[in-house]
Amino acid sequence: MLKQLRPAISVLAFMTLVTGVAYPLSVTAIAQLAFAEQANGSLVRDSQGEVRGSSLLAQPFSGAEWFESRPSAAGFATVASGASNLAPSNPALAERIAADAQRLQAEGQGAVPMQLVTTSASGLDPHLSPAAAQFQIARIAAARGIAPASLERLVEQHVEKPLVGPAVVNVLALNLALADNSPPAKAE
Repeated sequence: MLKQLRPAISVLAFMTLVTGVAYPLSVTAIAQLAFAEQANGSLVRDSQGEVRGSSLLAQPFSGAEWFESRPSAAGFATVASGASNLAPSNPALAERIAADAQRLQAEGQGAVPMQLVTTSASGLDPHLSPAAAQFQIARIAAARGIAPASLERLVEQHVEKPLVGPAVVNVLALNLALADNSPPAKAE
């Protein structure tokens, strides 16, 4: 029996070292050398160098003076991320969407974009379509006393065109740029 146990224990120890130590260390080293920013969380820093979030995760912004992210079923908590799992026929989902749409609706703007009232699959999508960001310009311009044209330029500057898929705007980057900009003259 010891004759059979010794090779089994040796293989177990060897595979534990390879798959539990050597492989993770080599993958971590390659990631740190080749993709250091992504391996460390794609952190976004403000003009003073302080970490304000990750470009890969949405976060809440409250107040009429900020661009809002998509709603999060998990309250923007990364541990509990995920969809609400409410069926389209569920009255609770319909009530939440109607309340969000009413809150965001502004006179003369048309329908609220679906992205601003529906959650993403993870609940942490940091991007909006350019149209959803532009929909918020009137509210933010009124709250900040800024000309809408300057906010339109700011949104246009932050449009990202990925290799695959539609153009998007990172809400955190947009709000950081908004915070860094001093208010321009109203007659712009």
